[in-house]
Amino acid sequence: MTMLAGATRTAARMGRAPGLGWVAGLVRRGAVGLASRSGTLDLSRVEQVPESLAWPLRREGLVPSERLRALGAEDPVHRLTSFVGMRVWLVTGHAESRAVLADAGSYSTDIRPYVGRRGRTDGDIGGLGFTDPPDHTRLRRMLTPELTMRALGRMRPLVESVVERQLDEVADAARGGGEVDLVPTFAFPVPFLVICDLLGLPDRRREEFRALGSARFDVSGGGYGTFGAISGSREFLLEEVRRQRVEPGPGLIGRLLAAHGDDVDDRELAGLADGVFTGGLETSASMLALGAAVLLEDRPTWRGLAAGSTPVEPVVEELLRLLSVVQVAFPRFVRREAVVGGVTVRPGDVVLVSLPAADHDERLTGPGATRFDPARGPAAHLAFGHGLHRCVGAELARLELRTAYAGLAARFGDLRLVAPPEVSETSLVLGVDRVLVRTGA
Repeated sequence: MTMLAGATRTAARMGRAPGLGWVAGLVRRGAVGLASRSGTLDLSRVEQVPESLAWPLRREGLVPSERLRALGAEDPVHRLTSFVGMRVWLVTGHAESRAVLADAGSYSTDIRPYVGRRGRTDGDIGGLGFTDPPDHTRLRRMLTPELTMRALGRMRPLVESVVERQLDEVADAARGGGEVDLVPTFAFPVPFLVICDLLGLPDRRREEFRALGSARFDVSGGGYGTFGAISGSREFLLEEVRRQRVEPGPGLIGRLLAAHGDDVDDRELAGLADGVFTGGLETSASMLALGAAVLLEDRPTWRGLAAGSTPVEPVVEELLRLLSVVQVAFPRFVRREAVVGGVTVRPGDVVLVSLPAADHDERLTGPGATRFDPARGPAAHLAFGHGLHRCVGAELARLELRTAYAGLAARFGDLRLVAPPEVSETSLVLGVDRVLVRTGA
């Protein structure tokens, strides 16, 4: 597919996977003054990292680079580099990746010991992604019942309504045959509005939250703060949690306060809400925009979706596998010696799992892993992670994607891609700047 081979990349963008801002900071900032006053390693002081740590994030169009894909077959547990005194391993094989992600005993995701006093005291480092049991177990047990398939059933009408509203906006923008950018008209608003309703944010506060979300999604103006810096959205949600302790809302924040208010403090609950926000906004928006671009180049599949003759479920699963927009799983810090793929990793090492490389391992897919092929059959992809830290909002994401792709195709069967999408180059979430489309031949 020409789009997959030739999508342009915009190096100015730097996305953020939920809980992975530290890696973005590493890629942007570097390695100067790494010791805290206590003499321990403090990654918050990092200033610059070598290309040897950044290159696995780069893609060839929308698919992982040939160099990265080759590691899955030749060296699936690869000694990537030594960085600030730590051996860094890159895992690219599918089986090896699943083994690492499933092993909560040998690895920790708690980064707080490595970020100095700021990361331990200000509450910005943590949440589900950077929390080990028993805290992780307690927090996830609170959140999971709110995001089961049964619980999400009540959100289906909302998702359908949001999608229809944004399809109307696309239609208005396309009136007269002009070009339309699917990112601001469709891909960003759909998950944003769904998240606002899920969290129970009052209408009067959503415009403020939209501004924070837009800045977080488009970081070309300078990126995120360093370790210890609390984002604007986290502060917003902390304020909202405090407000809802007094005036509970109808959404997730209010329900968690009603059920667990005595067992969770404001910062913990704001962290859970912020995880829903970061995990459900950029990833879903990127999937909606880039997935639409892939589908628009595959006219038989697009026509089948438009006619209702092609089931949307396998299409969504193949797009999740193909794009794997979250590029690196939460880093695993080795706490006891383990063997993965025949390689021994030791305490003090860091293991990075490349989700796109794992999902393009031909031991999983068979030949042609870089092709979009919804007929290849179900694959145990890792787009949502695996094990203890598997994305808790996976089913909500699937609901949004299925509803949005089917709705877009049904409304605009003649939609065409104007140019390959513009995507990020070194991005933890495969970010997208714009996807230009036009109705008609």
